[in-house]
Amino acid sequence: MRPMLLPVAALLTAFLIGGCSIADWLRPYRIDVRQGNHVTPEMVAQLKTGMSPEQVRFVLGTPLVVDPFHRNRWDYFYRFDPGRGEATERRLTVLFRDGVLAEMQGDVEPAPADRIEPPTRVIEITNDPQ
Repeated sequence: MRPMLLPVAALLTAFLIGGCSIADWLRPYRIDVRQGNHVTPEMVAQLKTGMSPEQVRFVLGTPLVVDPFHRNRWDYFYRFDPGRGEATERRLTVLFRDGVLAEMQGDVEPAPADRIEPPTRVIEITNDPQ
């Protein structure tokens, strides 16, 4: 009877562990995958209607998609697929009229004004001959 106890205990332990969350630890590692332009609410808050395309590009970066049939429309897409968990997607479309920013559409809302910090870098130029 005693020699049967060890295999039965090992088999019972294997069945119990199989249903636990320890199975997540046994999966291979998956990296986080980030694709596209990461546009933050602080960046969207800096955009103002009437800005030139160069100014918009300075704030948001180069758009991921520039449609050759709609040159006045820039699309910024971002997808984050974590190794474990649900993927998230964000989209921002910037529309220009007459060479200036006219409209923004998408699911990235601008940050509130009290959350935006002013730039702290100050460059002083003096005309001090030495």
